[in-house]
Amino acid sequence: MDKKIAIVTGGNSGLGLATAKKFCEKGIRTYILGRNREKTEQACAEIGPNAVPVIMDLTHFERIPAMVDDIFKKEGQIDILVNNAGINMKKDFVEVTDAEFEEVMRTNVSSVFAISREVVKKMKQSNGGSIINISSMAAQYGMPKVIAYSASKTAIEGMTRAMAVELAEHGIRVNCIAPGFIKTKMTAKALDSDLERKAKVFSRTPMGKMGMPEDIADAVYFFASDASKFATGTVLPIDGGNSIGF
Repeated sequence: MDKKIAIVTGGNSGLGLATAKKFCEKGIRTYILGRNREKTEQACAEIGPNAVPVIMDLTHFERIPAMVDDIFKKEGQIDILVNNAGINMKKDFVEVTDAEFEEVMRTNVSSVFAISREVVKKMKQSNGGSIINISSMAAQYGMPKVIAYSASKTAIEGMTRAMAVELAEHGIRVNCIAPGFIKTKMTAKALDSDLERKAKVFSRTPMGKMGMPEDIADAVYFFASDASKFATGTVLPIDGGNSIGF
């Protein structure tokens, strides 16, 4: 790829970190957004000079335009946006409060809209780009005790299609990846505390194993590169067959 500039939200750990590493290895200058300064700066130091830390809480919507403007002024372009940042909450449906539901939606949906809107303004000025949203198996089928997370990721898939149709004429492609169960600290925490759910995950995954963060990074890079230049509005499960397993 020629000179490319990327933004990866939630890029200091898990799937975001693997994606940022992949981009930087491919020569893409990558701005890693994270709320925790120490973790974000440490991730960039680990990756190398192509990684640039940006300390940012995306739920502070009013700060997003200036942050995007700053990157655009420095680089003259923004080619790739990976909307990876998100939070989860495992709780019985009737125990979820309005505030808890709103917090998940604010982080997982509203912030994706807010940063995408600002980045799209810049992409229109620099001949297009690629936006990759991260969904989840929770949007592919019903899962108990994650009502807010399921609602948020289902919204992301709808946003992906709507954005793709509206932005195609501007040379902006929008695609989505729906990761299955991937070996991360977040997944380990969720499954190790619920052995019944863990057994169910493996029983319905035809490949019989969990994926690695690098598997998601490879798929994100595909959508970021010209290898997928005729793909937009798609939702791609990377899940070892979990979403179609019996």
